[in-house]
Amino acid sequence: MKITPPKLSKLKSLVIGDITSPLPIIQGGMGVGISLSGLASAVANEGAIGVIAAAGIGMKESDFYSNYLQANTRALRREIRRARSMTSGILGLNIMVAFSNFGELAVAAMEERIDIIFSGAGLPLSLPKFRPAGSRTKLVPIVSSGRAAGLLCRHWLEKYDCLPDAFVVEGPKAGGHLGFKKGQIFDPEYSLEKLVQDVIEKTGPFAIQSGKRIPIIAAGGIYSGADIRKFMDLGADGVQMGTRFVATDECDADIEFKRAYVNSRLEDIVIIDSPVGMPGRAIRNRYIDDVSSGVKKPIKCPYHCIITCDYKNAPYCIADALMNAQRGRFKNGFAFAGANAYRVSKIVPLKELMRDLLLEFNETFLCPNAAV
Repeated sequence: MKITPPKLSKLKSLVIGDITSPLPIIQGGMGVGISLSGLASAVANEGAIGVIAAAGIGMKESDFYSNYLQANTRALRREIRRARSMTSGILGLNIMVAFSNFGELAVAAMEERIDIIFSGAGLPLSLPKFRPAGSRTKLVPIVSSGRAAGLLCRHWLEKYDCLPDAFVVEGPKAGGHLGFKKGQIFDPEYSLEKLVQDVIEKTGPFAIQSGKRIPIIAAGGIYSGADIRKFMDLGADGVQMGTRFVATDECDADIEFKRAYVNSRLEDIVIIDSPVGMPGRAIRNRYIDDVSSGVKKPIKCPYHCIITCDYKNAPYCIADALMNAQRGRFKNGFAFAGANAYRVSKIVPLKELMRDLLLEFNETFLCPNAAV
């Protein structure tokens, strides 16, 4: 099936190596179980890049607790194959570097011929070593600074004789775990606008030297078509969006998870301390209040999924909390969300969302101030 963007679109396509996405929009990989084959394939069918999240992907497997590594790898392969059966569009996989099974998931994804691997939550210094000769899978690190992007370019060139196929630059308005210290999250010096320009500057010399274009994708807090226009005017080749895709019929989360976004208010979007050692952005609820007030939740850790997690002293299990939320069980969990989650007002079909984004983008040409 040939995927083409609506005729209304003035958006340029996004080219990553020999892959061309008709729309320069990447649906962010959202774990645990928020973006699986259902959402990813639907996004790909609309001419954008759909992304499956590897985090907790095996949670529905019967042996998830007793056979964590194998259960996740098995489920990952199944989700990729299921997505492939529903679309001929571009599919990606998001894998956190901090996973204890990072290498196994990367190998499995490439064996399944995933189009793109997006990798953050740490620097994916070793990612190229898992890509076999002849593989067409594109490797795209997620970074939060020009310094990190430059370091990865140098390391990959020296050790693997390759460069990243693109970079996702994630700012502090993103949902979930953030690659910033708490004091940096609201500091204008770490705004996504500045980070994008920093990464473009730091990667430019590597692109020129190699003769290879390195696309830059802006992420974190991008909500509207006007936001897309703004960052592309700043030099980004595309954008990654997560929050707005949650409140769609096709999102793989429970309806109660989606309603948490619709019902949230600005004051509900809070920064929390995650057991994995990073700050995170979530929608405040009773569970978060209990943890903040020192009420320790019962915890068992049969898998140690994140290598940075202090699971022996953690007040709660982040994996269990996110799995419960995905299933709509908010008495025992909470939802991660981006800074603009409170702006979500209803659950819509994905086609309607994509149409709205394109209309919003095109309106910036009619009303120039809308892109500011």
